Amino acid sequence: MTKKQKTMVFRIVATFIIYIPLAVAEHMELLAAKGSLSWLALYLIPYLLIGWDIIYKALRNIRNGQVFDENFLMALATFGAFGVGEYSEAVAVMLFYQVGELFQSYAVNRSRQSISDLMDICPEYANIEEDGVLRQVDPDDVEVGDVIVVKAGERIPLDGKVVFGDSMVDTSALTGEPVPRRASVGDEVISGCVNGSGLLRVEVTREFDDSTVAKILELVENASSKKAKVENFITKFARYYTPAVVIGAVILAVLPPLLLGQSWAEGVRRACTFLVISCPCALVISVPMSFFGGIGAASRKGVLVKGSNFLEALSNMTTIVFDKTGTLTRGEFKVTEILPGSMGKEELLELTAYAESYSDHPISRSILEAWGREPDRSRVRDNREIAGHGLEAVVDGRTVLAGNEKLMIQNGVAFETCSSAGTVVYVAVDGVYAGAVVISDTIKESAADAIRELKRVGVRKTVMLTGDRKEVGEAVAAQLGLDEVHAQLLPEDKVEQVEQLLTRQRKGEKLAFVGDGINDAPVLSRADIGIAMGSMGSDAAIEAADVVLMDDDPRKIASVVRISRKTLVIVKQNIAFALGVKAIVLAMGAFGAANMWEAVFADVGVSVIAIINAMRALKAE
Repeated sequence: MTKKQKTMVFRIVATFIIYIPLAVAEHMELLAAKGSLSWLALYLIPYLLIGWDIIYKALRNIRNGQVFDENFLMALATFGAFGVGEYSEAVAVMLFYQVGELFQSYAVNRSRQSISDLMDICPEYANIEEDGVLRQVDPDDVEVGDVIVVKAGERIPLDGKVVFGDSMVDTSALTGEPVPRRASVGDEVISGCVNGSGLLRVEVTREFDDSTVAKILELVENASSKKAKVENFITKFARYYTPAVVIGAVILAVLPPLLLGQSWAEGVRRACTFLVISCPCALVISVPMSFFGGIGAASRKGVLVKGSNFLEALSNMTTIVFDKTGTLTRGEFKVTEILPGSMGKEELLELTAYAESYSDHPISRSILEAWGREPDRSRVRDNREIAGHGLEAVVDGRTVLAGNEKLMIQNGVAFETCSSAGTVVYVAVDGVYAGAVVISDTIKESAADAIRELKRVGVRKTVMLTGDRKEVGEAVAAQLGLDEVHAQLLPEDKVEQVEQLLTRQRKGEKLAFVGDGINDAPVLSRADIGIAMGSMGSDAAIEAADVVLMDDDPRKIASVVRISRKTLVIVKQNIAFALGVKAIVLAMGAFGAANMWEAVFADVGVSVIAIINAMRALKAE
């Protein structure tokens, strides 16, 4: 409990201690007649004790031009109650309003704390070894290339590569995955994870501001700024609703006494009751809180949702489009065949490795791995990548082309089509077909389960887009049970395919795209919902995405769809409940059938129930 909340508890308890004896004494008429000025003076003590801050906020907001808010409504209603001699009710309204505000504050803080605890991944220090002595420094002060020491039980402060040691690393804070992962020399480790057992020396590969943990914290902090449509509706609704009920209260106070002969005291009493009932607290607090809870529930599963608008969109997702490599497949390529043409296998593999030596693409790395030597890059010049085709390089003065069928056709090279399963890299040297290298990728074990789970949650269409050959794409699609596949696509072709799929969507339906590569960034931005792989994905893809899967497990998508739908159900329940109860009690108040106690329930009671319901979103599965 915060200091502010403790102070409020003290004020509430003190007010109760003063208010209860006063109410009993007034009921028994022990000091003076009910409604006398003596009782007014006495009741002002607990009223000011519990309500001074509400009055202050109302006056401050009026001065700033923000007249119609709940503070104004509470102040106006209680002043009116004092004006017609309902002193006890005036204090009770303010007292129970503050009880509701305390409960609301506690619930919101608890929601925030659950996300803070979940995302409590920010490292406080990094260990730098100097002359055999470890010195703790701020992670901001560590530069790329520095070697940091991470002891057992410490949080890894920066992204880097292990250069010494072997350990089990707990990644649960980032990925939601409870099983630790082994980290040994050569492995990449990311900030925010906890080193479980052995000592690790890690060479830093990213500054703190660019590290995984910094980006995650930024995403979580900014999530609340992107509001769902229903949240924006509630904000606009409250903007017009509050002035409308104030006008309604004035009409209730004035017209019946003028036209129907009702007493002015009764008119003001009904108007004050009407004002208390009308406070929109239940909607204004519980709706954003429900979305906040849903985002927290997704984070607990290792899925970062960048805003409640994207959580809302996920609940309406009917079509999902996947990139293939690194998304449905592991992205771990291995050379499985070398098919020589005009030269021997060794020479073909060597020239291909040199041509690919400047590329960081997984296919390029697998060819270099298969060759098994460190290339002398002085032998290579004029290396250039041709998007969606392959690359061209001059090796030992010879022009080497390495890429797909399109590259060969574009350069007029006569080649032999290869039907092997896998990605085929055709190679030409000085315009003559030299052979082909076949690289195979493996499908993720979780991919088929992910597709089945998505169908189970109501996704009607699953599509795969790939730059790979048609035969490879169709084989993967058949194995996973995908509805549609489009192969041999350039990056711009993927955007075009997504555009076409978007035109087929019905009103209100949403399309998601899942990818991990730098080439996927334009498609991630174009889709209704962009979902990026956070562990292996490129920075550009993660930046462009609306949802990030921290452990690259596509099964998490169905989980977050379920969470989004449960969150939306809770939001709709709160809206229907709050508006329904308020409409009934407002009508009762207008006709004099509701007193201040029913008004307190319609405001504080409804708010408390709606907030309790909203907190269920934190437990969504």
